[in-house]
Amino acid sequence: MPEKTNAYDPTCLPDLLPIYYKKLFPYGPYFKWLNYGGVPKGYLSRREFSFTLKDDIYIRYQSFSTQDELEKEIQKRCPYKIDIGAVFSHRPREHKTVKAAAFQAQEKELVFDIDMTDYDDVRSCCSGADICDRCWPLMQIAVKIIDRALRDDFGFEHLLWVYSGRRGVHCWVCDETARKLSQTGRTAIAEYLSVVKGGENQTKKVVLDENPHPSIKCSIDIVRARFRDYAVKKQDFMGDEEKCKKVLQLIPDENSRANLEKLFEKKMDTDTSSLRWRMFEKICEERRLSVEGKRSPNLQDEVMLQYCYPRLDVNVSKGVNHLLKSPFCIHPKTGRVCVPIDPENIDSFDPFAVPTISTIVEELNKAGTVGDDEKKVRDYNMTSLKPCIDVFNRFLSGLEKSWQGKMIEQSDIKMEF
Repeated sequence: MPEKTNAYDPTCLPDLLPIYYKKLFPYGPYFKWLNYGGVPKGYLSRREFSFTLKDDIYIRYQSFSTQDELEKEIQKRCPYKIDIGAVFSHRPREHKTVKAAAFQAQEKELVFDIDMTDYDDVRSCCSGADICDRCWPLMQIAVKIIDRALRDDFGFEHLLWVYSGRRGVHCWVCDETARKLSQTGRTAIAEYLSVVKGGENQTKKVVLDENPHPSIKCSIDIVRARFRDYAVKKQDFMGDEEKCKKVLQLIPDENSRANLEKLFEKKMDTDTSSLRWRMFEKICEERRLSVEGKRSPNLQDEVMLQYCYPRLDVNVSKGVNHLLKSPFCIHPKTGRVCVPIDPENIDSFDPFAVPTISTIVEELNKAGTVGDDEKKVRDYNMTSLKPCIDVFNRFLSGLEKSWQGKMIEQSDIKMEF
């Protein structure tokens, strides 16, 4: 089932971007986020931005000292894509004047990139960049699992979730401790959250210990609550012979596999996946008491996790200097804005309802533009972009509280001198 279409015409992007960047891009909240309260001083000026312009012209090592500088350059360039990188030891725009060994990435948010293309071996409705209502629940499950683990297992508080504009989601962990993590620390967290392992040539990609880690048990609970609706009903993941073979290949012992294969051969006129899944559950229960079951006591959970557990691009999370697409970019293929998501309401988030650049520009035209001397915030408040920026502002208000102590601490140090 291909991705839903919208009224967006990609050829109009060059005409729409100047309007978007002049009147609708939320520079104020955006600058507030990346400036982190101005503590330490000059933090933003050492941050790398990269722009992808029309015809795939790529410009790296952009940096800005003030919101005004950032605003003017974005409006001048009208980038098709903005990427955010690390905070460096020196201003990125001056990197050619510094010895290569001295120009070092010092810190950046801990980031996660979850892309639907990595699930192609376990979804039957779409492939590649396409998404639909039947496979989008995979992203809902991913947000729930990763958000819970980062908050409960690591104690992080300030997580910015963003829809990529087409086929995935990004997470920016903005706590100071996360931003200061070394590559070793980032790798450890990414590996901790990686359960589905192995490339295309590996059939069984989830192997659990006899007594799984408490974090994995929490993930199993999240998946189990959604598995029947997603895999059985929406994906019909055991609805034909080819799909059944994929599941049977995950059973490590021949006896159980042969028994299930015989059961699956029985003709079923309706609700095939549901009936076969019940048979599978029954076999798994019987295996627990057998010799074979000792080799893989959590087979049912392993299958559910292989089909539903988040598939992270670990390399994105490991590197301090890895660039990631900025929130509030426009995806050039879909025209959708890369909007912040409230993880608590992920079930009600509809990627197909995300405003497109053509929609919000049209809404702005109908509402009537405000004068240039008035605040730009009034412009996006007159469009369907407003609820998305409200989500961003709620995230910012929580983040700002963490800055206050730092600002007081800094002012106390100044007074001592």
